[in-house]
Amino acid sequence: MDVQSPLKIEDPEAPQALPAAALAAAALALAACSGGKESSPSTTPTPTETPTDAAASRFLQQAQFAASGADIAAVKSQGYAAWLDAQFNIPRGQTGVAWLNSRGHNSITAEQRYFWPQFGDFMIWNQLLTGADQMRKRMALALSEFFVVSLNLIDGFYPPYMIAAYWDLLAANAFGNFRALLEAITLNPAMGFFLNTKGNLKEDTASGRQPDENYAREVMQLFTIGLYELNGDGTQKMDSSGKPIETYTQSDVSNLARVFTGYDYDFSRVKLTNVTWVNYAIPSTEFTLDPMRFNPGDHSNLEVTFLGTTIPANTPGQEALRIALDTLFNHPNAGAFFGRQMIQRLVTSNPSPAYVQRVSSAFNDDGTGVRGNLRAVWKAILTDAEAHAAPASNATLAGKLREPMVRFVQWARTVGVTSSNGGFEIYDLSSSDNGLGQSALRSPSVFNFFRPGYVPPNTVIASSQKQAPEFQLHNETTTAGYINFLEWVIRYGYSDVKPSYAELLPMAHDVPKVIAWLNLRLCADQLSGNSVNAMQTALTALGLTASSSEDFKLYLLAAACLMILSCPEYLVQK
Repeated sequence: MDVQSPLKIEDPEAPQALPAAALAAAALALAACSGGKESSPSTTPTPTETPTDAAASRFLQQAQFAASGADIAAVKSQGYAAWLDAQFNIPRGQTGVAWLNSRGHNSITAEQRYFWPQFGDFMIWNQLLTGADQMRKRMALALSEFFVVSLNLIDGFYPPYMIAAYWDLLAANAFGNFRALLEAITLNPAMGFFLNTKGNLKEDTASGRQPDENYAREVMQLFTIGLYELNGDGTQKMDSSGKPIETYTQSDVSNLARVFTGYDYDFSRVKLTNVTWVNYAIPSTEFTLDPMRFNPGDHSNLEVTFLGTTIPANTPGQEALRIALDTLFNHPNAGAFFGRQMIQRLVTSNPSPAYVQRVSSAFNDDGTGVRGNLRAVWKAILTDAEAHAAPASNATLAGKLREPMVRFVQWARTVGVTSSNGGFEIYDLSSSDNGLGQSALRSPSVFNFFRPGYVPPNTVIASSQKQAPEFQLHNETTTAGYINFLEWVIRYGYSDVKPSYAELLPMAHDVPKVIAWLNLRLCADQLSGNSVNAMQTALTALGLTASSSEDFKLYLLAAACLMILSCPEYLVQK
């Protein structure tokens, strides 16, 4: 990173904006990342059980959002596997639904807030930025990009409760079993709304109506087995002509769709409130929280044949659902298809087939004969030698591009943020020109923010035949928008959510110490010597001293964060 001569501010005790030189350097640094510093793991022996500070920080950035000093010390003391076991047993924090209730977002008022979706954004930012159950939430976020439901497309009564209940479902099952999670999302009302199983009716020969096929297609294509048959290591199986073998046909979709008929919202616990401002009663929130109910009269009783399994005609609906989900869960593709994408979300864009095979094997059997144990999957991903392999100096394609929303959460948890009114009023940050270009639970479609096989064209990544999913979000507009967003937020916060920099303030006058502190916690000590020297030169020239005002110290700390958060050595997680 080539930093220009730093611009010293005229009034160091009352700064209003981040240093121009720091901003320019950050912009140049982020733009340089477009060249594609992505995936291609090096190999090293199995990691030791006594990691260094840097190794512990690197592990924590894969396993959760941020690496505090206490977390680094815990990993070093306990070792990777024992630390994971401890996290699995940490009690869940406040749920998203409970937080909405605590803020009164279920109130029935003349402003018709029961239709407002933005409370769903406030909910998820509160969930991601707070709470000790950080690993659970990191895994839930990864799951939300596999089993996608988006707040963008949810309307009607209580969109925030719809998405909060779905988020809570992912968090509750993050350390459970894949099969239980698959059934829970299938019956979830937000998923029912999103992919049309809510109100899905059986065939009607008189009108020509057929069951909606949306969920039947996506539960195979995206949630369980994918488009092509896979080996256990995630590579595609080929037919005698050397072509990929499709996992399912249109007939499989049409047949499976019959299983997902007869489900709708469950209003059994709902209370209706008559109001004066509209001519209809307002329901309470329970229908957004409870699994969808089954109505046998709306369910197809035709025979179902898909993926080599036959569900006989007139099989009771719940039993038909069990057979269908068991078939998908036990498909040979499931472990590799799911495992590879979770590796991509947490560790590297291009895991080796051997890495995928080890994770797939853990999915298939956790060592006690149990299939789908997510704790075993997370442990296999996060304790694998490839996950812990320190990037070689010439491994220019190692790792993965950090997702913008993960960068934001990491920064906030690292420097400390608080909400002045408890509202966490951070809105949808999907804007490309003045936001992150990505916002949690706001995927533009069921296909997530990016495809797992995305390859940025005309790049070294493409010529190396590698994949770089997150680069589908990365372009000239999002590059500038990300820096524009950071420039203000990392200094002044967003609405009621303000950074404290509590641990950094006492050392703000010691620039090398500040950079070292941030380098360890944000980058796992992966900033190059040249980058560190350039940043220290720019920040030292500001002339801050131990007696400078707190405002000036915050100004310098924000500038330091801006440069690091825009640097390729940070943006690419290795």
